[in-house]
Amino acid sequence: MTTPALSVRDLAVRIGRTRIVDDVSFDVHPGQTLGLVGESGSGKSMTVLAATGLLDAPGAVVTGSSRLALGDVELVGAGERTMRRVHGKTVGFVFQDPSTSLNPLLTLERQITESLQTHRGLTRRTARARAAELLDAVGIPDPDSRLDGYPHQLSGGQRQRVMIAIALACDPQVLIADEPTTALDVTTQSQIIDLVRALQHDMGTAVVWISHDLGVIGQVADDVTVLQKGRAVEQASIMEVYDTPRHSYTRQLLEARPLLGATAPPPAVTDPDVLLTVSNLDVRFTVGSPGGRRTIHAVDDVSFRIDRGSTLGLVGESGSGKSTVAAALTGLVVPHAGQADIAGTDIFTVKRRDVKALRRRIGMVFQDPFSSLNSRNTVGTAIAEPLRVHRRADGSSARRFEVGRLLELVGLPSAFATRYPHELSGGQRQRVSIARALAVEPELLILDESTASLDVSVQAKILGLLQRLQRELNLTYLFIAHDLAVVQQMSHDVLVMQNGRAVEYRPAPELFADPADEYTRRLLDAVPPQRPRAGDVA
Repeated sequence: MTTPALSVRDLAVRIGRTRIVDDVSFDVHPGQTLGLVGESGSGKSMTVLAATGLLDAPGAVVTGSSRLALGDVELVGAGERTMRRVHGKTVGFVFQDPSTSLNPLLTLERQITESLQTHRGLTRRTARARAAELLDAVGIPDPDSRLDGYPHQLSGGQRQRVMIAIALACDPQVLIADEPTTALDVTTQSQIIDLVRALQHDMGTAVVWISHDLGVIGQVADDVTVLQKGRAVEQASIMEVYDTPRHSYTRQLLEARPLLGATAPPPAVTDPDVLLTVSNLDVRFTVGSPGGRRTIHAVDDVSFRIDRGSTLGLVGESGSGKSTVAAALTGLVVPHAGQADIAGTDIFTVKRRDVKALRRRIGMVFQDPFSSLNSRNTVGTAIAEPLRVHRRADGSSARRFEVGRLLELVGLPSAFATRYPHELSGGQRQRVSIARALAVEPELLILDESTASLDVSVQAKILGLLQRLQRELNLTYLFIAHDLAVVQQMSHDVLVMQNGRAVEYRPAPELFADPADEYTRRLLDAVPPQRPRAGDVA
């Protein structure tokens, strides 16, 4: 066995009297990937930040050891000079959200060449040539011209590829990948996983991959450390974790993975009655570009229908037009052409005086509940607002009663009405968002990637909640997602979109049993399988 590239021993983090990380130890060797897995709050990111000297929480006390083999550098307690020398050169980082990690004001060239000029002493011309090589290596087309572009001109997957290029610019000994695929669609996620594995093979880099999803960890990791409440409850090879998990928490994470065919489809709707009919929807945007203004055909001649009490799954990669369909139905964008009829009312031609009544008929739950809830308002205020606007409950006492009823409907105590969003977990915030959307008793509920940012165990609970509410309240869903395993669990019918067009639209059982389009088959192939990648090699 080679000397560990990174060796962590008895690492502990305490903030005040609270022990956030409790005596965690692990090794990661050159060419090896260690998976750190656990739910939000388990201490995954805190462990890695403390181990790499990036933890900057007020009052945090870090003890233990974290040692890099190259140069025999101790990172716990190291000074700023050592940190500046190590970060970017010996240790590279890829974080979850490239939109916040990349500087929107700097060109890609400036962001990639910074570490090359700082740590390697390259001239600007040589650094630019190396940056172009890196972009080409991570699969960015036309890398020379892209260097002069900015992050907002790239897709989410391309931005993450740029982050990987920056992290690998100086051939680091250790690469830290902190939830690098959580916000990506399944095909882009698969591409990023394959890219990191290929680059790791070529460069011999040791990788620490952090994720809440054991399905993703199964595709990247050789060994796994499972964290719960700051403690390592299980450490074993990936095959041992999958085949013979010893800890109940590990088994819980395995059971929560969304798998194709693992759950029964929703029961068929009896006596179907059409609620929403969309015909020939066409949405176009005019945007500026280096070559002048151009038109983007975001949604191109899309048609579908949704029966009362049923769920239509709308799937596709980022940029396929899924969320634009939702934006058109809710009045956030004006379509170029098409019709949308909800129970006899044309959504796109409704008179101004009737817009308020129409908005009561369509509710929406967004992907990130922390962003969609006002951090300055209590939960009770957030849920009461649509009740007041649409006059569903007269008087403060009636609204308080209705807020409590809605909270209990989504599985939260009525006492949560006095809490603020930051006092809730991600799953609790999403339950509040669902309660707020249900406050006006909508006929159609649009769920736009409503579980994509949640832990898999929390996601399973939210999906169960949505299924229960549909049964009890006869709710109708437009369920937008990129994960076909989740869509299979929720949907009666499925519409697959690619580049703004509908490529396949069929009942869910038929589509999953025998997908007709190559793009649909590619989406299905990208879903993490039940067995880890190591099992395919064995």
